[in-house]
Amino acid sequence: MSSKPVLYTYFRSSSAARVRIALNYKGIDFESRPVNLVKGEHLAEEYARQNPASLVPLIVIDGHTLAQSVAILEYLEETRPDKPLLPRDPAARAQVRAIVGAICSDTQPLQNLRVLKTLPEDQRATHAHNVIARGLAVVEKMLEASAGTFCVGDEVSMADCCLIPQVMNARRFGVDLSRYPHIQAIDGRASALEAFQKAHWTQQPDCPAELL
Repeated sequence: MSSKPVLYTYFRSSSAARVRIALNYKGIDFESRPVNLVKGEHLAEEYARQNPASLVPLIVIDGHTLAQSVAILEYLEETRPDKPLLPRDPAARAQVRAIVGAICSDTQPLQNLRVLKTLPEDQRATHAHNVIARGLAVVEKMLEASAGTFCVGDEVSMADCCLIPQVMNARRFGVDLSRYPHIQAIDGRASALEAFQKAHWTQQPDCPAELL
């Protein structure tokens, strides 16, 4: 495990941001290799050979090439358990995974770039806004039962790694976050941590200067 992991990422990808947060939080030094989704670099033959889905993130770590952000988070947790991102209590672990699923299965895939490109351009922002607003409403209700300082109790978990990038998407598409007081409070606390700050899209080497 001595060689530095390589993360294929895109500055605005919330899926890639989940992994950046986890790597930062666990103190894992990694090399970032940007893949420009807008320019179609993820469709290049060389990249597609490594990742048949042609998506980000993709990580090369411990001699393995792993795709899918949640699978990568689980791998990091199993191989690098220091600064855990899953609680010890089984019920709390299940709650973390439920929130992760609500974001990563039920919300983000319905508003990602691949889906938006199937819609007329003048409908894309409204579609993304509505999908995100509905998804965050579900998560907000879940947090009523589980939230402490963070999504599940008082320690950072995979749920926070997934929620905060989705909040970034919400801001991008003009979702009113005041409707989600638990989410807004957790975002404020998580965003004060270095691991989340370093993972923010504006801090990535491929973020265009005009968006800073």
